[in-house]
Amino acid sequence: MKHPFKLLYSISFIFSIQYALVVYINSSFLETAVSEKLVGLIFTVASILSILVLLEMPRVLSRFGNYKTTIFFVLANSLVLLSMGFAKSSYVIVISFLLYTVTNYCLVLTRDVFIEEFTVKGIVGRTRGSFLTIINLALVIAPSIAVFTLSRGSYFGVYALAALFTFSSFFFIFPHLKNFKDPLYKKISVRETLTQAGRDIDLKRIYFSEFLLCFFYSWMIIYTPIYLHQYIGFEWKSIGAILTVMLVPFVLLDYPLGRLSDTIGERKLLIFGFFIIAVATITIYFLNTKNIFVWALVLFMTRIGAATIEVMDESYFFKKINASDAGLIGVYRNMFPFAFIIGPLLAICILFFVPSFEYLFFVLGAIMLLGFLSALRLQDAK
Repeated sequence: MKHPFKLLYSISFIFSIQYALVVYINSSFLETAVSEKLVGLIFTVASILSILVLLEMPRVLSRFGNYKTTIFFVLANSLVLLSMGFAKSSYVIVISFLLYTVTNYCLVLTRDVFIEEFTVKGIVGRTRGSFLTIINLALVIAPSIAVFTLSRGSYFGVYALAALFTFSSFFFIFPHLKNFKDPLYKKISVRETLTQAGRDIDLKRIYFSEFLLCFFYSWMIIYTPIYLHQYIGFEWKSIGAILTVMLVPFVLLDYPLGRLSDTIGERKLLIFGFFIIAVATITIYFLNTKNIFVWALVLFMTRIGAATIEVMDESYFFKKINASDAGLIGVYRNMFPFAFIIGPLLAICILFFVPSFEYLFFVLGAIMLLGFLSALRLQDAK
């Protein structure tokens, strides 16, 4: 524990490899059990369950501590991933996916508590930038591994490998974090937590910014692989290459942007990020080519915007709160499952009325402009 960040870097990398191995194939995997239009509904149900559990996490942490809670969710996450790999029944596939989603969100929250407890306030931006770089390095590496495994076998190999990664984190957490001293978690009700979250107008803007980013991810994660594979006609090998290039900005930009935010603040960079992500996403609507380089470039540009927004949101939010604010952290992390409720439901409605699939990306780009307008009114964190 002399260098806790080195340990937490390893744990964060492992969690992220596990997540990234399956994140872009989950929607296609679920299509083996349900129809294409019901995939979004399953993501929505998973998100509702995750929100309910995350809102109760402060009580869980107060009773059991962050260390024991993390160990439990590591083991649970490993088991449900294996269950997904072995599953033959549609019911088992869907239930396992729901449980997987919940345990994944809980692991992210408990990781946040560890990181926040060891973070020095003066360097929040670079600290969060460092962790996001490690996390996103895994996100760049994993899709190619997943596609390679998938192209040579079945979904079982991917989910079994993801389970192995999650379980391996146990050997980092068990011996090294057992003496972790929990902060005094604020024991307030869910209603009081939401009231506290809405009291600071700039904090509300960051919640909104994070929601929009997660909304962007919800459509991209669910619908981009389907669109590239079924409508554009790319093979999984080509999709893996596109996804790898697409995610590079997260590795290249997170740390320098985090350092920069400690110097000049988050507002200007957040404005830039939303402008880039909006323009690049709308561009997808106009693409009518199977040129892999064009698709990689446009999706690369969307992730320059996303990476910028991600770092600014993390930097700003964790400058405003402490590790004891597990409830506020829970609300912040709930933006992702909440977006996965609103996002797929809205997409389902849109798909019933638009003439073709690519209209989703035009609408998504327009929605990102709301973040641009909100960021214009943000006050930098002090």
